[in-house]
Amino acid sequence: MKPHHVQQQRQLATEMDQYERSAEFVDVMLAPVWTALDPVLAEALRGASGPVVDVGAGGGHGTQVIARAMPQTEIFAVEPSPGLRAVLLARVNEDPDLRDRVTVLPSDLLRAALPPRLGTLVAMNVIGHFDPTERRTIWQLLAERLLPGGRAVLNLQPPAEPIAVPHTRFSELRIGRRRYEGWGRAEPAGPEQVTWHMTYRVFQDEEPAEEVEVEYAWWVLGHDGLKAELAEHGLHVRPTGPADLGLRRISRSPE
Repeated sequence: MKPHHVQQQRQLATEMDQYERSAEFVDVMLAPVWTALDPVLAEALRGASGPVVDVGAGGGHGTQVIARAMPQTEIFAVEPSPGLRAVLLARVNEDPDLRDRVTVLPSDLLRAALPPRLGTLVAMNVIGHFDPTERRTIWQLLAERLLPGGRAVLNLQPPAEPIAVPHTRFSELRIGRRRYEGWGRAEPAGPEQVTWHMTYRVFQDEEPAEEVEVEYAWWVLGHDGLKAELAEHGLHVRPTGPADLGLRRISRSPE
């Protein structure tokens, strides 16, 4: 890498907006992930009712999946990051159907102005942002607000334990003359947490042009831990879809 060709920026992600520096990369790099998640999430939502809460909606890939799977249902897309929310709001505004029934909330889930009763809650690629106390608040919210027959759908992402994850390229794409790479590694940061170190590299005409590094905390959670936490609130969980995608379906009664 040629240092004089690289504008390098480093930031420890803050609690307020962990995606302040990486928002421009996150949405486009998640697109291939959603290619796999789309049909599995749609199937998990079959027969679900509204209103729907899309937790950590990001740029709106999941919001679009929910809208297609649940036509005419009202959706509350919750996204605290201003950068990601800008993408989300633009995506919603460009689609007349989404514009009519998606409300974008500039808040995290625990502070969002939600309806008193919920049919469905979707939390994709986001549960690790909540610490154990916050998770239990979410489970209590589900126990109190889910309508009869209501459900929540979330995915558990590795690692399930606080272990090191080697430096790995997770995404690469080309837009115009620029090629984008996303790299990540994790290291243990306590008994229930890892710190992710993310690097986003940009090349123009194959010359290094920009590099952005961010770090953020991630609370690890496996199936057994999730099951135990939910049981405290009278909730039940079962896997759904391919095992490697980690989807779980939560309800107030065994399914």
